[in-house]
Amino acid sequence: MVRVYDFDVLVLGSGPGGQKAAIAAAKLGRRVAVIERRHMMGGVCINTGTIPSKTLREAVLYLTGLNQREMYGQSYRLKDDITVDDLTARTQHVIGREIDVIRSQLARNRIRLLTGTGTFADPHTLRIVDDTGRESTATAEKIVVAAGTRPARPASVQFDDRTIIDSDGILNLEHVPQSLVVVGAGVIGIEYASMFAALGSKVTVVERRDRMLEFCDLEIIEALKYHLRDLAVTFRFSETVASVEHHANGALAVLESGKRIAADVLMYSAGRQGMADQLNLEAAGLTADNRGRIKVDENFRTEVPHIYAVGDVIGFPALASTSMEQGRLAAHHACDEPVRAMHQLQPIGIYTIPEISFVGRTEDELTENRVPFETGVSRYRELARGQIIGDSYGMLKLLVSPDDRTLLGVHVFGTGATEIIHIGQAVMGCKGTIDYLVDTVFNYPTLAESYKVAALDAMNKMRSIDRMRA
Repeated sequence: MVRVYDFDVLVLGSGPGGQKAAIAAAKLGRRVAVIERRHMMGGVCINTGTIPSKTLREAVLYLTGLNQREMYGQSYRLKDDITVDDLTARTQHVIGREIDVIRSQLARNRIRLLTGTGTFADPHTLRIVDDTGRESTATAEKIVVAAGTRPARPASVQFDDRTIIDSDGILNLEHVPQSLVVVGAGVIGIEYASMFAALGSKVTVVERRDRMLEFCDLEIIEALKYHLRDLAVTFRFSETVASVEHHANGALAVLESGKRIAADVLMYSAGRQGMADQLNLEAAGLTADNRGRIKVDENFRTEVPHIYAVGDVIGFPALASTSMEQGRLAAHHACDEPVRAMHQLQPIGIYTIPEISFVGRTEDELTENRVPFETGVSRYRELARGQIIGDSYGMLKLLVSPDDRTLLGVHVFGTGATEIIHIGQAVMGCKGTIDYLVDTVFNYPTLAESYKVAALDAMNKMRSIDRMRA
């Protein structure tokens, strides 16, 4: 007997991956539903992660006048006494608008929204418990798990969500702390460290490794460190927090080396834990690893063929941008619709102050693999647009193959880095060469001109070598 399901595709989670999976399946004519908790529409991305943190960054830049100080002096500030209310007003506005957009998209595509917390009852059934404790079930032929992550919390640390917090708790602070210790120099830790340093907090970053953001270009990271130190950030590399002491007026971090660091607030940024361990996966015939992540194949299928998983819950790269594409691809595969695989060239954007973005390989990677390359560099201070916007520190670096002049990597530091990286991504994706960038006319004055300047720099270096060998 053929089993009749409530839905063709059931998506657990409404974050970037879940949204795109649901909409793609609906566009393909399937009956689709999304399960999400009442106050988490849009997932972590909209409510506590990407959108609020990037909006907070924008508010910090605007209210501190940081980007204008090159023009109007180091004492320039739009508002002297910046409060948490000043910062969160913009954040709440953007979150509200984004949630409205998501609800509208789901409704427009006739996607049912099932409100509550979903867990597996069997391989085709999800149990849904709403805020009042009322229980219901929904069945589907295909299921897409897009449950996301939560901040990892070391068991040895007593979090109180006021003095000792995780990265989600930073958005609920009652006041801008005078001092802040950030444990962990990963992407989230460094982004928040740079924001609060810009606000005037005395920030100390503690990292057990000997450098931060080790997957980034070393020259770019050195430039970022210089600017963060200029904002009075102190770095403690190769250091581990042994214990944290609660005190009436703050927290005291005790390092294994014996150092003690006092701060109003201590933020742990110890990575993120997948939510898979809370889904009762055993009932579906699935398991999660010790970080709460689900293993998938190249089509985002789990070990149970009709169940897919996308987004942060499957691990690296755990970006909103890649999660969206994973959701779309998983939905197409689930609906037996042909689709091309995800392109290998994926840009990384880090919203520090100043921001970083790159695509392709780093100098260290190329050197380690004995791949010859030439560099071409453009500095914002040499561009008219750089002078106009007051960015004298930004730079763009091209890594070029001397054999066929194709781009091996593009690395940008400074204003608009996450936007202009896409020019390099497009050229690399189309197997373009620096000849294209040299011959192209860019709008003037723009930051995009940096591509032409950097391409000419690389071209001249290679020409010098050719002349010597002639």
